Amino acid sequence: MRKLQLKIPIILPQVPNEKDTCVERLIKELQAKEGIEKVHVADAEEDDTPQLCFHYDPDIISIDRVQSLAERTGAAITEKYGHLLAEVKGIRHTRQARSIEKSLLRINGVLEATVSASGMVRLEFDKKETKFEEINKQIKKQDLQIERSFSNENDYSKASPKKQKDSKNKDTMEQISTENHEQKEGDSHAAGEEHSHTHGGIFGKNTELIFSIICGVLLGIGFGLSFVETIPDWVSLSLYIGAYFFGGYFTAKEAIETVAKGGFEIDFLMLVAAIGAAILGEWAEGALLLFLFSLGHALEHYAMNKARKSIAALAKLAPKTALLKKDGKTEEVGIAELGIGDIIVVKPNSKISADGVVVNGKSSVNQAPITGESVPVDKLPVENTNKDYSEDDEIKDENRVFAGTINGNNTLEIKVIKEAKDSTLSRLVKLVNEAQTQKSPTQLLTDKFEKYFVPSVLILVGILLFAFLVIDEPFSASFYRAMAVLVAASPCALAISTPSAVLSGVARAARGGVLIKGGRPLEDLGELTALAFDKTGTLTEGKPKLTEVVPLGDIEENELLKIAVAVENLSDHPLAKAVVRDGKERLEVTEIPDASDLEAVLGKGIKASLGKNKIYIGNLDLYEDLDDAKPSEDISTKVKGLESSGNTTMLIRRNKEYIGIIALMDTPREAARDTLKQLKEIGIKRMIMLTGDNQKVADAVAEEIGLTDAWGSLLPEEKVDAIKKLKEKESKVAMVGDGVNDAPAMANSTVGIAMGAAGSDVALETADIALMADKLETLPFAIGLSRKAKAIIKQNLWVSLGIVALLIPSTIFGLANIGIAVVIHEGSTLLVVFNALRLLAYKK
Repeated sequence: MRKLQLKIPIILPQVPNEKDTCVERLIKELQAKEGIEKVHVADAEEDDTPQLCFHYDPDIISIDRVQSLAERTGAAITEKYGHLLAEVKGIRHTRQARSIEKSLLRINGVLEATVSASGMVRLEFDKKETKFEEINKQIKKQDLQIERSFSNENDYSKASPKKQKDSKNKDTMEQISTENHEQKEGDSHAAGEEHSHTHGGIFGKNTELIFSIICGVLLGIGFGLSFVETIPDWVSLSLYIGAYFFGGYFTAKEAIETVAKGGFEIDFLMLVAAIGAAILGEWAEGALLLFLFSLGHALEHYAMNKARKSIAALAKLAPKTALLKKDGKTEEVGIAELGIGDIIVVKPNSKISADGVVVNGKSSVNQAPITGESVPVDKLPVENTNKDYSEDDEIKDENRVFAGTINGNNTLEIKVIKEAKDSTLSRLVKLVNEAQTQKSPTQLLTDKFEKYFVPSVLILVGILLFAFLVIDEPFSASFYRAMAVLVAASPCALAISTPSAVLSGVARAARGGVLIKGGRPLEDLGELTALAFDKTGTLTEGKPKLTEVVPLGDIEENELLKIAVAVENLSDHPLAKAVVRDGKERLEVTEIPDASDLEAVLGKGIKASLGKNKIYIGNLDLYEDLDDAKPSEDISTKVKGLESSGNTTMLIRRNKEYIGIIALMDTPREAARDTLKQLKEIGIKRMIMLTGDNQKVADAVAEEIGLTDAWGSLLPEEKVDAIKKLKEKESKVAMVGDGVNDAPAMANSTVGIAMGAAGSDVALETADIALMADKLETLPFAIGLSRKAKAIIKQNLWVSLGIVALLIPSTIFGLANIGIAVVIHEGSTLLVVFNALRLLAYKK
């Protein structure tokens, strides 16, 4: 396993030094993530910034992911490391992608390089040691062109104090991404279309396929004419030579390019085998080899493009222009010109151009392109149209809209809350493209296997070339056998078997409103045996309602509510907001006294001052360690009675006197029971709820919706311990939550799944899998798709390895000639690609 060591300077707000608990928390959370072996504080650099030293495996986790995890924990990363994610034109197959990857890794300062056959390149580099220009030069050397760069959309220097000072690298990248691909007027193609990934030539994007067909036609005619005695042999030979030219043109081109760069690929070996056949006078067999090899390549490109197009279609969802409303007039502008706070007009049955909130009009919006929801969602205007919603995380679903979604039958006016490059759709496109570069465990295994397998084959072929010295046969027979083994043992099918399935799986998931960040989470999700759920907002509606107000002693119900609302008004906790909202509705008097000096006791309750009185509101645990004035047995019984029926209770104390109990209940989601039933049917053995609510509330909810376990009264750090405990018993555990409050538990689970990620930057960046819609029922689809992908990857491995295992001995013992070997070899390559494409048609 390749391991790297890396020092990242970090800045933590209000942190005096690296011994602060914030740094400890950051280290603890990062160390829990798979791929990170060790994190510790290293010596500070010249600017006295604390340095975090990471020991990590770049095949499992990228620097970009490490940085987003660090940011989520409250750290800002200084601009020491650069990140480049770009779509390039010119990568033809998996083997070429691997060769490019190796050449990029040789650049001084490049820490990580991953190149996907789909045309995505991801690089992590040290800005002090290399620059974008150097990387671009190397990319050009590989005969590639950058079509689009996603780097500017992934500028994680946002939190850094240096952000405004240094935009030079960003400008350079913009220049790089445009200088190589200037679109001419009238040229309407878009990045990601088929032409971008196939050979160009006199017949345009289909040149390779047409050349291959011409080769086949010439071979067929030549072979047919060879049986006509009246026609001289040179006619068939001429046709075979023509077939060699058309069938071998692109193979020779690739082979020469690879060898010139010091590489050694299958194209070169195929060419040697074809030339060898010609030397031995087997022109028809050599032409057949080249015909099948070139046809196989052309069809492989076509098939892989089907998956690429599915992903490229995401980028085309957003319209290029918007109707901007200014001074009572509307004008059409490019979406890049839209700023936060602008008002845009969206006509009926047209696409929405930007993320925003509805300020005028009512309509239903088809959100399927982003969230995968099949039913349109009704949209209403926000209450306060003048408010700035760009930093608001609590926007209601009925008020929020996303770029790329489709308006219904009425006109809407929308206030823009995100620039085009920061929209949910833009982030989704960037993350899906990045997912293509993340290798799965199976792919890492096959790469490792190939590393030893290819040299072994070459040694075997070398030995077979000299078989004529040992056994009684001419050199030509030994040479022919060696070439047949060479063709038979080429691991083309093995190389493409996993990447094609991962690409198809990620593309299908994105179309269904699920973002899967690469091969690892795609495979892990399919192997899950246990799911841990956060309760609030995941299994329940997340909107607790005030159900009971129980005065104790002489106090009136209204007076008790006033006190509760006054104190809870100081808190941001969801339960506090529910008490304030529902309490105000119940009260006849609208004036609420002002409380002060709020103090929260984590997981237990709050304390505050109201006039001259000290008010305490919390669960029974709050009063355990407070002082000697404990609640009476009668009060405790009342509290427990309410809790046993599924309520979350708050006991209120004024000074030393217990004055009342208020109870709230968070109702389970309508779809929760059915969803959990489906999950059980598809083989999830354990479904556990982790909640801060008391055990009785947890048990009541668990019984209602059909969970196997419920663990209550957990503090955030105890949820992490619960996940660790689960991982000891169950090999693969996923944590399902909102991606914000559940971040530490998600980091410790095998797969972190965030719900309702559309509109939540944190959930999108930090989860391994993001369910774009806030719908629990998407989960069985995601797990089902993953299981199908896992099954297809296994099938592909068995086919590719089985064919090689069968063909090698067959060719060694003369049971199969070059023609048969190449037919089976190319057939297996196409079989695994088309098998992987079945994922694109996966039904929910």
